[in-house]
Amino acid sequence: MDFLPVFLNIKHKPCLVVGGGEVAARKASLLMRAGAQVTVVSPSLSPALAQLVREKNLCHKVAAFSDGDLDGHSLVIAATDDMQVNREVHALAVQRGIPVNVVDCPELCSFILPSIVDRSPIIVAVSSGGASPVLARVLRARLETLIPAAYGRLAALVASFRGQVKQQLNSLPQRRLFWEKILQGPVAEMVFAGRDKAAQEALQTALQGAQDTAVPQGEVYLVGAGPGDPDLLTFRALRLMQQADVVLHDRLVSAEVLDLVRREAERIYVGKQRSVHAVRQEEINQLMVTLAKQGKRVLRLKGGDPFIFGRGGEEIDTLAQEGIPFQVVPGITAANGCAAYAGIPLTHRDYAQACIFVTGNLKDGSMDLNWDALVQPQQTIVVYMGLLGIDILCRELVAHGLPSMMPAALIQQGTTRNQRVLIGTLHSLPEIIKNTEVHAPTLIIIGEVVKLHEKLAWFKPDVTGNV
Repeated sequence: MDFLPVFLNIKHKPCLVVGGGEVAARKASLLMRAGAQVTVVSPSLSPALAQLVREKNLCHKVAAFSDGDLDGHSLVIAATDDMQVNREVHALAVQRGIPVNVVDCPELCSFILPSIVDRSPIIVAVSSGGASPVLARVLRARLETLIPAAYGRLAALVASFRGQVKQQLNSLPQRRLFWEKILQGPVAEMVFAGRDKAAQEALQTALQGAQDTAVPQGEVYLVGAGPGDPDLLTFRALRLMQQADVVLHDRLVSAEVLDLVRREAERIYVGKQRSVHAVRQEEINQLMVTLAKQGKRVLRLKGGDPFIFGRGGEEIDTLAQEGIPFQVVPGITAANGCAAYAGIPLTHRDYAQACIFVTGNLKDGSMDLNWDALVQPQQTIVVYMGLLGIDILCRELVAHGLPSMMPAALIQQGTTRNQRVLIGTLHSLPEIIKNTEVHAPTLIIIGEVVKLHEKLAWFKPDVTGNV
């Protein structure tokens, strides 16, 4: 994060704009919309600035910029076409500790003016940190279509009731639950439909029916986080991630996905890997029960899909026994996501009419798999957690009838910018892993469909992780 997003209160504060052109006019107008007392320093003015002087009480000092012009100002914007003047404004402002913005020069800015979606009192600001103002404007335009103008009226309605709600509902969790129901329910829809008076009456009725003494009902959300790319999350997963009070997450949940969880939510790492368990499964189950009984909304965030080698069934079995309400949100499992991003269809009319998922975890130094079921014609085998036992896996598959030259693929960190695909055969796969630094999470796909990778691979991040 190159710049910390903040919102400044500049109402009735003296602010300075250096420059008299069209860009200076836009900056002066923006400052005035925020309530600032704006002074423009410039020998001459563009028509737009001259109009602001006539109609909006903009103060104009007819002169070139000098050191004394900064006296008493809380903020300054330099918008001249003379880089020497802009640098001088920046240097003098920094000396005085005055926030300064030099238009189109991020290196000379202590603050950035973002692209703004104005739904006052709701304000959404988008910034590229000066890297691409055009991209910021494109994103703002997209947000404009997603945020109805009525959100401003909805925010004003909420503000008018905040005091009453705080007086009637003593605890912060109760108030947050109340407001979430209001903002995601009929009251909000009435405002969007232009029925503001009906919305106000409905909100008042809802508040009168709120029970101050009631203990909030806890709930658990068992959510599949997918294989790593946050764009693959479902809408429902995102909604629940934004409602959670506490999140229990494992090591396969990518940082990009975890960043989408509600900022205020408590985060508890409960990841497991071979022989290293941050928290035992039984303890995870009991922790979810304990937190839910405290009235908290618990997000159990698991990599991939919770019901495919994710022990999700064990977790909700415990919740059901304890009478804890829960929801399950499927995620894109690693087999689907990684295969798709590697250009390897799991089934194909010419190569495979069946697909089987297995876990390659070792138990007492061996793999307890139904080898005869795996070694079937025109079948794709997807192996989760198979790196450690790759020698046994390949040896046994060949011993039970698969050709040693059967194509196989290793997909490391699939769907992410760090994705790497290694292609070999059952014969060469163990040697590839010995000679190449391969680490979890890695998925193994075995079958004729692997031949399609070279032709169908579409997702090609470069060595730096860029796509």
